[in-house]
Amino acid sequence: MRQLTSLDAQFLALENARQTGHVGSLAMLDPSTAPGGSFGCGEVTQLISERGAQLPPLRWRLAEVPLGLDHPYWVEEAEIDLGYHVREMALASPGTDQQLADQVARIMARPLDRARPLWELYVIEGHESGLVAVLTKIHHAVIDGLSGAEIMALLLDLTPEGREVEPPEEDLADPSPSTLQMLGLGLLGVPRYPLRMLRAIPKAIPNLDQTAFGVLPGMGTVSRVAAMLLRDGVDRPELVAPKTKFSGRISPHRRFAFGQIELDAVKAAKDKHQTTVNDVVVSVCAGAVRRWLIAHDDLPEAPLVAQVPVSVRTGDEFGTFGNRILLMAAPLYTDIADPVERLQRTHEALADMKERRGALPAMLLRDANNFIPPAVFARAARLTFAYSTSRPGRSAWNLVISNVPGPQFPLYMAGAKLVANYPVSVILDGMGLNITVMSYMGHMDFGIVADRDQMPDVDTLLDYIREELEAL
Repeated sequence: MRQLTSLDAQFLALENARQTGHVGSLAMLDPSTAPGGSFGCGEVTQLISERGAQLPPLRWRLAEVPLGLDHPYWVEEAEIDLGYHVREMALASPGTDQQLADQVARIMARPLDRARPLWELYVIEGHESGLVAVLTKIHHAVIDGLSGAEIMALLLDLTPEGREVEPPEEDLADPSPSTLQMLGLGLLGVPRYPLRMLRAIPKAIPNLDQTAFGVLPGMGTVSRVAAMLLRDGVDRPELVAPKTKFSGRISPHRRFAFGQIELDAVKAAKDKHQTTVNDVVVSVCAGAVRRWLIAHDDLPEAPLVAQVPVSVRTGDEFGTFGNRILLMAAPLYTDIADPVERLQRTHEALADMKERRGALPAMLLRDANNFIPPAVFARAARLTFAYSTSRPGRSAWNLVISNVPGPQFPLYMAGAKLVANYPVSVILDGMGLNITVMSYMGHMDFGIVADRDQMPDVDTLLDYIREELEAL
């Protein structure tokens, strides 16, 4: 068994009847390249069956510690119940992008069953393009962006012919623990609480304003005073997220939109204005959100604040799965009308964020979470986010923007060529909009998730993004 870190556990703790903690991707695959032109649920099931031994997170089942005395554990099961986890469905004719997006939104809105390994996979046929969609859904407690890419790398190949996979040399399953055993593990962990807290103090206290806890009364002041006393020399601009239509409590229902822009067009814009690909992506997203806010008479005078997930996973941590991330804050210049000026300001802000990131401890989120005993961890996490959305000006962030570089060469799943891979990510109270983009094979694949009630017309953002890129 392996224990969840406090950061992994946070993604479980934030779940309630309205918000979920799983992420996913919508892969579009061309069956014509598969052997015999056949690709569907049977081929995907066979692929996972053959490679299951190399995919330990797909066998991890959650084991809770009684009374919440400590963070849960992962128990590794002997086999994957593929009949439960791999599912097939078909779109009704004509099988449009909108029908597919609606189906993805419905599937992603449903929570995962915690009595089973926390993932599902859907093979969706009937799209008007003739492509087959494969929607993966896995809990954020199991993976972050990079470890999720590791799992996909084990399912994808460089050629349609695939590759041979070595069978495991030994049984990898854990014996199922009893309630008494889990209680014993929890009691053994109790004496470690003070030690975790003491270890976390030097790095976490001066940087609490860079975490979700920074929204609590007095936390920003405590953090800045501690930073001055320690003389870390890092200038930290105070960012306050203004209230918007997507800054309140979210509903249980989602909207999903997906689409592409050409990577060459993004590179042309970054070369013309001497910035970076990421600068252009963030800036055109800012312009698109600005247009949406104006259309809904909701544009704040101040810039929005974007949460930008940054991986701190090292090469030594490859294959460890779980979460190794920092959640950085960056201004999103929705208050600037001119696209070129907005891009230049974005370039400066992201360079400043990169400098701040270098000064922050890599395990800041873990250290900040270690201040809270596991017995009250879930309630504390929920209360923090509830407080952040109760009044204007308290939220740490308005939305999530994440840009994930991907391979620029073709990949195949069971022989079917991967044509596009659209991310599907998380929204939370106070952050009812998530824009995640992944580059692949000369294009950038956007997956946009929003609350169904707050942004029913979220698909308009895709047109705005393309127009903003053209303007640059």
